[in-house]
Amino acid sequence: MSSTLIAPSVLAADFANLQRDVEMINRSEADWFHIDIMDGVFVPNISFGMPVLRDIVKHANKTIDVHLMIVDPDRYIKTFAALGSNILTVHYEACTHLHRTLQAIKAEGMKAGVALNPHTPVHLLEDTIEDIDLVCLMSVNPGFGGQSFIENTYQKVTALRQMIDQKGANTQIEIDGGVTDKNAKQLKDTGADVLVAGSFVFKSDDPVATISNLKQLTS
Repeated sequence: MSSTLIAPSVLAADFANLQRDVEMINRSEADWFHIDIMDGVFVPNISFGMPVLRDIVKHANKTIDVHLMIVDPDRYIKTFAALGSNILTVHYEACTHLHRTLQAIKAEGMKAGVALNPHTPVHLLEDTIEDIDLVCLMSVNPGFGGQSFIENTYQKVTALRQMIDQKGANTQIEIDGGVTDKNAKQLKDTGADVLVAGSFVFKSDDPVATISNLKQLTS
């Protein structure tokens, strides 16, 4: 089994030293940049918008994994494609016509992701799983960094992995929230492909070493 992908969450970076932190991720063993876009409506917080994303993309040399925690994401699909997003993830809870949204993301040349809040069961993706490149399971309630991991996530990963295998889909499973060196290996063993780590990486004394350690734990 290949090693798990590590995607540091830029939301936890030092915004006064954003270029420094982007270059740190470039230098590290991290695989992706995970970028949260929040609108203060879908989640009770506002993050950065298009200009900051454009500046991150300018300096980043790895996959840009954009997670939209916003209402009516369809309005911005073309914009995020133009800004250089490689993967665009929308929330199941924010999409009235999920299948159409997935097709629109792929039409712009991006991979299509779907995020599920902690209370949303994975079986709701049964009819669309073959059209989804990535499922992002929220392992904390979305909106704020630094929260504790929700233990029920392991069962959701197991159920989702079974569904993907049964359907013969190539969907990757991403875990977002509360990922640390204490749960990384168990998440990989349960079936996770991508781990998003925010505070755990950026608040550590040596983020590059912390990323390297997560890679070793999950290789």
